[in-house]
Amino acid sequence: MGRVAKSAAPAVELPVGEHTVRVSNPDRVYFPELGLTKLDLVQYYLGVGDGIVNALRDRPCMLHRFPKGLAGGKVHQKRVPAGAPDWIPTVRVYFPRYGRHADELCVRELADVIWAVQMSTVEFHPWNSRASDTESPDEWRIDLDPMPDCPWSRVQRVAGVVHEVLDELGAVGWPKTSGGSGLHVYVRIAPEYGFAQVRRAALAFAQEVERRAPEDVTTAWWRKDRDPAQLFVDYNQNARDHTIAAAYSVRGVPEATVSTPVRWTEIDDIVPRDFTVRTVPARYAELGDLQADMDKAVFDIAPLLELADRHGTEEPVDLDES
Repeated sequence: MGRVAKSAAPAVELPVGEHTVRVSNPDRVYFPELGLTKLDLVQYYLGVGDGIVNALRDRPCMLHRFPKGLAGGKVHQKRVPAGAPDWIPTVRVYFPRYGRHADELCVRELADVIWAVQMSTVEFHPWNSRASDTESPDEWRIDLDPMPDCPWSRVQRVAGVVHEVLDELGAVGWPKTSGGSGLHVYVRIAPEYGFAQVRRAALAFAQEVERRAPEDVTTAWWRKDRDPAQLFVDYNQNARDHTIAAAYSVRGVPEATVSTPVRWTEIDDIVPRDFTVRTVPARYAELGDLQADMDKAVFDIAPLLELADRHGTEEPVDLDES
């Protein structure tokens, strides 16, 4: 006589704000090495609710979905998954390269996030512009991306140079771990420039950091031209439709790391892999959202564009267009 298949756990209905989100297959294991389930992931995002909503609010958002958990592979989804309830907000964006539009998730409240998790989303990758004007970024992103042989100590050291240059510019930077081996620093900017201008400003900044720390930093776009022990300041993350994991987003890696906001004063002491689904909620409960005041510190990138002019910074390469 054959074995009777074990029945799946019944769906869980969760009140989230004014909505109820039905979480099906709550016991589906998403992170096999840790035994973390879909419901564990939901509970994590509820635990950092204000933070993840602040990071995503009003931005077109690409979803990294894992319908069968990490073991089943990742789906990069621009369009909101089929079957979305009518209260899920979206924004239509155009992709010139393909001549197509997509209605992307545009989070306004926590229920929108939890619904996306119910639809097997693990990672949230928002644009650096908002629905009110998707062509005018309001977020300049500094991506400190270590090459394969780059030690964490080098990332920490370059972060200090980044902080120094930002201070000289009068810009407030908001650092976070990437959820991998690097760091991201966000700067709120006035949405008065297009993607190409913001990217050019980002390159001018990256080259200034490289001038100050030439042994540590590269801005060479082509990977073959980079020293594998250096840190790449990836200015191209500011190109249109280039997205990176949001603050408080879980990463789809076996350790369930989280892209976690940190204080500048912490960077010398932190170990990025310590920030996970299991540890970040307690940190969040203690510290709150370290990026909550970002909208109060708006920077005008004009000085960086002037720096680009002075140094003859050419329009940066976009790998998608080359």
